[in-house]
Amino acid sequence: MAFYSDVILPRLCDLAMRNKQLRPYRERVIGAAEGRVIEIGIGSGLNLPFYRPPAKEILALEPSPKLIAMARQARDRAMPVNFIEASAEAIPLDDRSVDTVVTTWTLCSIPDAAIALTEMRRVLRPNGKLLFVEHGMAPDKNVRRWQDWLTPAWKRISGGCHLNRPISTMIESAGFRIDRVETGYMPGPKPMTFMYEGAARPSYGSGPIG
Repeated sequence: MAFYSDVILPRLCDLAMRNKQLRPYRERVIGAAEGRVIEIGIGSGLNLPFYRPPAKEILALEPSPKLIAMARQARDRAMPVNFIEASAEAIPLDDRSVDTVVTTWTLCSIPDAAIALTEMRRVLRPNGKLLFVEHGMAPDKNVRRWQDWLTPAWKRISGGCHLNRPISTMIESAGFRIDRVETGYMPGPKPMTFMYEGAARPSYGSGPIG
């Protein structure tokens, strides 16, 4: 199992995330990043070519050493990138020290996504923003049944990916105010392709204190 998770799974994830249909999502989300940016789950670095000014510094957080090694090969040397081998549930940064948090198809696989989101809120400056595109719980009952039925087996072979997480609700429950969210199915099997794309800001009137 260690060979699968350490060697096979990173390459499978890289292959799956090279789907050309994901490119427009990457362009929109990454293109809105500003200032000091932390990307949660940099993976094999497929987002790195899309960063442009006004992003000034990229902190690339990833728990997998294999994926970090792959991401180093993908980085654009014109943009400063610092790789951080760590979990999103314990981000090794000071409070209120980044301008933008980016998460792309990551919240599905973090074991304790609620803690991770609380950590993202902690490291964001008060006027900072969380930019996200994620797949998750669909609005259609029949699709949700399939998501619930498939998830236990799916997460075993896909690095912990849950098909049925309610992304908007999770973000709001962690103390964010969602400024914008667009949802809809991407082409492909519906249990895997209901997308949430948007932006949120820390809300200091509710949620966990960070």
